[in-house]
Amino acid sequence: MDTNFNPKTIFTGDNLPIMRGMNSASVDLIYLDPPFNSNANYAAPIGSEAAGAEFKDTWTLNDVDAAWLDLIEAKHPALNRVIHAAMTDSDKSYLIYMAVRLLEMHRILKPTGSIYLHCDPTMSHYLKLVMDAVFGKGNFLNEVVWKRTTAHNDSAVYGCIHDTILYYSKGDFPTLNEQYQPYSDEYLKRYRHTDENGKRFLDRDLTAGSLSGGGYPYEWNGITKIWRCPFTTMQEYHKSGKLYYTRNGTPRLKQFLDDMPGVPVQDVWIDIPPINSQAKERVGYPTQKPLALLDRIIKASSNEGHVVFDPFCGCATTLVAADRLQRDWIGIDISTKATELVVERINTDQGMFEDIVARTDIPKRTDIGDIPRYNAPENKTLLYGEQAGNCNGCGEHFQTQHLEIDHIIAKSVGGTDHIENLQLLCGHCNRIKGNRGQEYLLSRLNKD
Repeated sequence: MDTNFNPKTIFTGDNLPIMRGMNSASVDLIYLDPPFNSNANYAAPIGSEAAGAEFKDTWTLNDVDAAWLDLIEAKHPALNRVIHAAMTDSDKSYLIYMAVRLLEMHRILKPTGSIYLHCDPTMSHYLKLVMDAVFGKGNFLNEVVWKRTTAHNDSAVYGCIHDTILYYSKGDFPTLNEQYQPYSDEYLKRYRHTDENGKRFLDRDLTAGSLSGGGYPYEWNGITKIWRCPFTTMQEYHKSGKLYYTRNGTPRLKQFLDDMPGVPVQDVWIDIPPINSQAKERVGYPTQKPLALLDRIIKASSNEGHVVFDPFCGCATTLVAADRLQRDWIGIDISTKATELVVERINTDQGMFEDIVARTDIPKRTDIGDIPRYNAPENKTLLYGEQAGNCNGCGEHFQTQHLEIDHIIAKSVGGTDHIENLQLLCGHCNRIKGNRGQEYLLSRLNKD
């Protein structure tokens, strides 16, 4: 699906309406580092590059949140059950906020795309269930543990030193490029042999006596054994100089260090340190993550030219890493400071002025085809049947002439004229709702 935004675009504003305006299946990789419901306030220190950036990570359940639950229940009952399982009103409010945004992220992600949600133990258990409900339990790929700080004492508990990254795919065949870590010094000691060209290697057993399922019996170099490979493969090893012979003439396979890419990255990451006070990349932004962390994620789950999206881009670490790796990118942040940091960090990093687009509007979707105007008679006829003649607000039954077509998600916050975003309301409910979203109408009706 084509994108409806230019590459290297940073939006300022609430990410929900902006995502609603993005085309479906238009991004390849999403990384998000949202608020964690930590009940804390964050602000960059005065004098730092990010001074002026701040946010509150405190949540309380309000009438609009409750109305959102009604909307979620109608279309996503499994997600609704997860939110209702939350222990406190604050947790419910936070999960509602995240759920409606994750639903949009699922829509705009390509079938081959992946999403990485960065969180901590405060809400990771709930967010895992939310992600299962939105992306499907079968599309859960990993829970990555990242050691985000060095050891320290936390009163009366074990030291809290890790974050969690929840990794999901959109479909069955996500983009995946295996990543590797360098071998340990202890492992490298095993490469104790050197060939005539100075290449280090270790020797591996070619006999199959200990293998279940048998092997290949034949004679090689005067020695008859059961081997792991057929005779023709042994000949190929011999011709290519990959056989090493022990003192008694037994062949073993040379494994050259230069041919080994490293240790495949596992789901516990202890090799990427946090940003210290002297780090060159540090801008003083609260909760800033290291570039190496995003480098690994972007390399693993995208290719050059793919679109990387960060809906909580903050100090632009995701966007800087994506730019370095020749990916297209789009970022959204509520703070105007984010746009300044994106431009400054990328220009400094690349050593030249990049064509970065800054926007504060909501993009217009171009992927819904030719549709009739929202108040077309055929829409009213279809909706009247679907709603059984009842107002979608108060629930009262009316004749068709007394019902009015209205948007569920207001056009001012990314709603479209597509039939899925339309409803019938009685005149009274439509006046109450005005140009706001359906969640506002429901909250008002629940109050009354």
